[in-house]
Amino acid sequence: MTKTIFFSVGEPSGDQHAGRLIHELKRIAPTIQSRGFGGDCMSSAGCRLDCDLTQHAVVGLIEVLPKLREFFRFADSAEDAFKTGTVDAVVLVDFPGFNWHIAKRAKRHGVPVYYYCPPQLWAWGGWRAKKMRRSVDHVLSVLPVEHQFFSSRRIPSTFIGHPFFDAVALKELDQRTLQRFELMAKTHRLVAVLPGSREHEVQRNWPVMLASIRQLAQRHPGTRFLVAAYRDSQCVWCRDQLEDSDRGLPIDFFVGRTSEVIEAAHCAMMVSGSVSLELMARRTPAAVVYRVGRFLHAFGSVMIGVDSLTLPNLIAGRKIFPEMVSVGRIEPTVNFLTESVSAFLSDAFYYRQTLAQIDELRETHARPGATNRAAAWIAGAMGMSDCENRDRGRELLRQAA
Repeated sequence: MTKTIFFSVGEPSGDQHAGRLIHELKRIAPTIQSRGFGGDCMSSAGCRLDCDLTQHAVVGLIEVLPKLREFFRFADSAEDAFKTGTVDAVVLVDFPGFNWHIAKRAKRHGVPVYYYCPPQLWAWGGWRAKKMRRSVDHVLSVLPVEHQFFSSRRIPSTFIGHPFFDAVALKELDQRTLQRFELMAKTHRLVAVLPGSREHEVQRNWPVMLASIRQLAQRHPGTRFLVAAYRDSQCVWCRDQLEDSDRGLPIDFFVGRTSEVIEAAHCAMMVSGSVSLELMARRTPAAVVYRVGRFLHAFGSVMIGVDSLTLPNLIAGRKIFPEMVSVGRIEPTVNFLTESVSAFLSDAFYYRQTLAQIDELRETHARPGATNRAAAWIAGAMGMSDCENRDRGRELLRQAA
């Protein structure tokens, strides 16, 4: 019996998680078909893409407004698929502003909706719990605090762990790149620079990071900075921001080598995001920054209900990675990055202390298997797993709990 899952995924990291989930679903239930919105990873896993939504990833009201008509057109096309009765379930991955519309339209036509890697309502959107309860049949929660939040609000939830740890465990690092970094590390301290995966993130944060690199290069002359870009276009844009006076800066640019850069680096400066879990898993201390506009900052100051935006800090309940939300003038943020990274480079006691806290966190939370657990749950909910896989799925979920 063939059944079809419609995926709606709007961000590069979600595309990676969904791609692995689709691959695992096909292993458990080979007749399951997938289609919908996503990116290259999902397509490579065998998902039929109606639209590459990852090319349209935006955050914040100002960025969304010019694309509203386009997003509604995408949602309309999804509803056309739901009307035909050929879609048996919808799996959403993060991207809440758009995915609320997909969930609502799916429910309108009686299609069950499962949220994998749900939006962080527990941090900034508690008032949206009612919307989640109306529109979503079950949440596959990736963080303990997330599962507690949804369960306490009578939203069906299963804790599966975070798929980013699967990505780290399964990632085959490029050995030639690592060998190159090993040679660099013999004469230099390596600092990873992660300016983000979305275009607007890179454009907001790279100028701040570049200004900090200029200061750090003077203060720590034995340091090289490894800039990990998500796309070729972002790498080109970052290079173009270098001025004539930057020609001597010890900067190297890489595309598609984020994991290798993190693995090799002594420490990092990064834009807040789920990649912070990879830094945690690979034992790389980082200074975290997130630069936002004044309107979004004012809105967040009122609505955000947690003290941190960095996932390892939230999991630990304390500040392991120094972090800063940046708004307005860039000088305070440049100073924050410079001082935070400088401390990792020059204060051996502080650096070892941070590593010890990361190790403690890794031992209790950095367990792979989330993708397997999610696939087992979805296949079971759709009646698509055999007895052996159902039993294995129950055991995986018991281990996560």
